[in-house]
Amino acid sequence: MPQTYAWLSIAAAVCTMALKAGGYLLTSSVALLSDALESGVNLLAAGVTLWMLTVAAQPPDTEHPFGHSKFEYLASAVEGGGIGIAAVGIALTAWGRLHQPVALPALTEGMALTVLATAINGGTAWLLWRAGRRLRSIALRADAHHLLTDVWTSVGGVLGLGIVHYTGWLWVDPVIALAMALHLAVVGYHLLQETVAGLVDTALPLAEQALLQTVLTDYTAQGIRFHALRTRGAGRRRFVSVHILVPGDWSVKQGHNLCDRLEQAIAQTLPGTAVITHMEPVEDPLSWQDEDLERFTA
Repeated sequence: MPQTYAWLSIAAAVCTMALKAGGYLLTSSVALLSDALESGVNLLAAGVTLWMLTVAAQPPDTEHPFGHSKFEYLASAVEGGGIGIAAVGIALTAWGRLHQPVALPALTEGMALTVLATAINGGTAWLLWRAGRRLRSIALRADAHHLLTDVWTSVGGVLGLGIVHYTGWLWVDPVIALAMALHLAVVGYHLLQETVAGLVDTALPLAEQALLQTVLTDYTAQGIRFHALRTRGAGRRRFVSVHILVPGDWSVKQGHNLCDRLEQAIAQTLPGTAVITHMEPVEDPLSWQDEDLERFTA
């Protein structure tokens, strides 16, 4: 279940936040401070992800007849927004430290704690990303993105501390923190962009539309015609609606059986797809004039 991976993310966030906070207290590094703040955002985002995944898993009801899968987009929006807020906080802190450099003690110990936290985050992000792709969960993929940004933030922090340790250049620490803030801002933007695309009923990816067309082509060879094909994604679910044009002398049973076979073929090709069909007589000219979303206008 997706919620299991959300619990894993929460546990990883608690561990890494404690390790990075310890690293910052030992070194006073603004790069490690930014890293610890990012882990705090991870913890908040993981909690929201668990909440939204629990809601999204609920079956359809009277108020939400198409299910609750879009609630996952709220989790990804929180992830993207949290990353953006963290980026601003890191940038402000780093800018102040750039103008007033501070000596960094206990660099070796701080780097060791950060490397351990990075390993935890990297392993967790890999598991979440694989689960997100397998389960088609944007919430898990967003959480994996968030953890990967944390990994890169940690790598930057360790790199900065290493340079300071060997060169004594205190300005390197805030400069790397500023670079990490820019990277986080870009990742947050892309997450919010993907969230908006899901909320505004964007069509399925082109690769999935091509698979859908392959299924329809098999039936076209039998003299069946299709139009008004529409697709959209909603979290882990896909929705497809299509008009099916059949010979006008077919019985209702023949048409119904065809629709059943078609819906089953689509569901087997694209698991988790809800298919809505509308059958029409192919010979009727009116059947070819109803492709618009709003067929009847006042």
